[in-house]
Amino acid sequence: MTTLESVILGIVEGLTEYLPISSTGHMIIAQALLHIEGSKFLSIYLVNIQFGAILAVVVLYLRRFLNFRAPSFYFKLAVAFIPAVVIGLAVKNVVEELQKHVEVVAASLILGGIALIAADYIFKDQIHDKEELHTKAEDEEATPQDPDRSGIRLNYMQSLLVGFAQTLGMIPGVSRSAATIIAGLSQRLTMREAAEFSFFLGVPTITAAAVYKTMKDFRHIHGDQVSLLVIGNIVSFIVAMIAVKYFVDFISKHGMKFFGYYRIALGVLLLLLPYVFHISLQIKEAQ
Repeated sequence: MTTLESVILGIVEGLTEYLPISSTGHMIIAQALLHIEGSKFLSIYLVNIQFGAILAVVVLYLRRFLNFRAPSFYFKLAVAFIPAVVIGLAVKNVVEELQKHVEVVAASLILGGIALIAADYIFKDQIHDKEELHTKAEDEEATPQDPDRSGIRLNYMQSLLVGFAQTLGMIPGVSRSAATIIAGLSQRLTMREAAEFSFFLGVPTITAAAVYKTMKDFRHIHGDQVSLLVIGNIVSFIVAMIAVKYFVDFISKHGMKFFGYYRIALGVLLLLLPYVFHISLQIKEAQ
C-alpha cells in the first residue's frame, strides 16, 4: 500500500463510518478501483483507521463523554453495547465470509436504502429540528426528574433494543449507523437524538473491534506500515470531524431519503462494476 492509497482509504473511512451508507461497500469499491491486493496488513489497516473516526466523535461531543455527573450516560451505552459483544463473537467467522461476496453487500445496500426512504415516511414527524424540543430537553437535564442528567431519552430496555439493532450492521452493506438511527427513531427519539446516540454507541463498539483486530494480528505490521496506519488515522479523524458535524444538521432538516437513493444506486453499481470494468470486487485476505 502506498501513502496516497492510505490517504484515499482514510478519506473514504472518515466519510462513510458514521453516515448510513455502509463503509464496507465503499471500501470494497475503493480497493477495487485502486487495485489494492488483499493482505493481512490491509485487513488490519481497514479496521485500525476506525480509531481516527472514533476520536472525531469523542472530540466533537467531549462534554457529553466527560459528564461524570450523569453515570446513566455510560450505563446506557454499556447496555446497548452488550449485544454487539455477544453476537459479534458468535458470528465473527460468518461475517468475514459474507464480506467476500459482493452480492451480499449490494443486496444489503439496496434493501437498506429502501429502509431509509421508508423511515423518512414513517417517522416524518421526528425529522425536523424543533427548537422547543431541545430547550425542553436541556431544561429537563437540570431538573430532579432526570437526576443524573444523561441527556439520553432512552430507558435501559430501549437502549438494549437499539443495541440489538446495531448487530444488524455486522451484515456487510447494512450500515451500523443506519440500523441504530432507525431503531432510535422507533423509540420516539428525534432524528438528531437518534443520530447522536448512534455516534455515542459507535465509540465502544468500533473501539472494541479495532483493538481486537489490531492486537490479534499485530505481528503482521512491519516497518513503514506503522506510518501508513498513522496517516490513515489522521486523515479519517479530520474527515470524520467534518462529516459528523454536517451530517447531523443535514438529516435534521432533510431526513435520510437522499442517503437511501444513494445506497440503492451504489448497490446497483456494485453489481454492475465487475461486468463493466472487468474487475474483481471480492475481498481476499492473504493466507
